[in-house]
Amino acid sequence: MLTKKQLDLLEFIHKRVQRDGVPPSFDEMKDALDLRSKSGIHRLITALEERGFIRRLAHRARALEIVKLPDNMIGDSAPGFTPRVIEGDKPDTPQPANAQPVDAAQVMELPLMGRIAAGVPIEAIAHASRNVAVPGDMISGPGEHYALEVKGDSMIDAGINDGDVVIIRETNSADNGDIVVALVEDQEATLKKFYRRGNAIALEAANPAYETRVLPDDKVKVQGKLVGLIRSY
Repeated sequence: MLTKKQLDLLEFIHKRVQRDGVPPSFDEMKDALDLRSKSGIHRLITALEERGFIRRLAHRARALEIVKLPDNMIGDSAPGFTPRVIEGDKPDTPQPANAQPVDAAQVMELPLMGRIAAGVPIEAIAHASRNVAVPGDMISGPGEHYALEVKGDSMIDAGINDGDVVIIRETNSADNGDIVVALVEDQEATLKKFYRRGNAIALEAANPAYETRVLPDDKVKVQGKLVGLIRSY
């Protein structure tokens, strides 16, 4: 038997996973349930886990798996839904029951240009190491596209985990709130949220453990925007 708040949270998580392919952040859960602190969300998640409705996966941020749903929610599932986040394929991994086949004509090869830091910036991106196959509908907008492997955990609350592969569209401009590849002082590349503050650029993490970096605008060059994500397990 679930309380109303527990049921509301389970339904919210379920709908967001169905829509986006990843669970919502704790802040999003807090706002959706109109709670004043994330501690209330922690208690609700613990209660749902103890009752066998969800499972937390160790050593991964935002890693919530729905194990079962109450009978009155099962009919709300969206049959045939394919997440926008693409799971990395591994041998002997069973396909989800709702997985849809991908037409080979809709798959594109993109160069994997090495690693991008979601944490402390690492050296700038240099050369392609190999190609990765991505669904064609991830290629959005004009310009060249490329892939990068994420290193670090500073973007976990945006659903970007260490080891994921991000799809980037080349561009030298960005709007506030965009997740971008930023080149810092022509030496370090990092994946962060972009905000312009007068003559400065703020590179904001999606993890409270990391401070926002504020730099003169001539020290930051936008090299691309995030347009897709391939989940790695």
